[in-house]
Amino acid sequence: MATYDLEEQEQLEEIKTWWKMHGTAVTAIIVALSIGVVGWQGWNWWQRSQAAQAGQLYGAMQQAMAQQDVKRVRLLGGELIDKYSGTAYAGLAAMLSGKVLLETGDFKSSQAQFGWAAEHATDAGLRDLARLRQAIALAEDKAFEEALKLLAVPPAPTFLARFGEVRGDILETQGKTIEARTSYDDALKQLDVQAKAGGAADANYREILQAKRDATRGAS
Repeated sequence: MATYDLEEQEQLEEIKTWWKMHGTAVTAIIVALSIGVVGWQGWNWWQRSQAAQAGQLYGAMQQAMAQQDVKRVRLLGGELIDKYSGTAYAGLAAMLSGKVLLETGDFKSSQAQFGWAAEHATDAGLRDLARLRQAIALAEDKAFEEALKLLAVPPAPTFLARFGEVRGDILETQGKTIEARTSYDDALKQLDVQAKAGGAADANYREILQAKRDATRGAS
């Protein structure tokens, strides 16, 4: 029994010695981990709070849109992007503002809004859609070559047909009918690929594309 007590005392002394040597570091690590957990929880709360406030602003934008209050849409969109640029709502706000501006003929401001969304939106699909609409706004402003450069960057597969159609529209407007027909053909092929992959087929959209393609048939 005495031998056991001696071994136990030696172990206790080893533990005491080890703690004297490393206790401060261990305590610091524990404190740091505790702060990290609290910080992570705080960060998550802050993010949720930001998203909630951004969501309220976006809802107000939609109401202003329904009321055709263009000025308020622009103001709310600017506030949302300025204060909550890191949220998903910021990209949506830029898209909504861009749409309103495009419809009212303010092409340059529309390009800026779509351009912001194309660069900063949190969702990759939304960035592709923003780039497509930015190209449309540029084309409306007669900046055809700049629009075609944007469309030359491949988007996600779901947007390939739409990109091909808009490219064809621009080329047709420029009088490049043969190139336009090729773009429409590419767009139709993409619809076929999507259909074979089990994607949703829009018969009306296919008819529109086919009609545009057929309108170029006389080109040589």
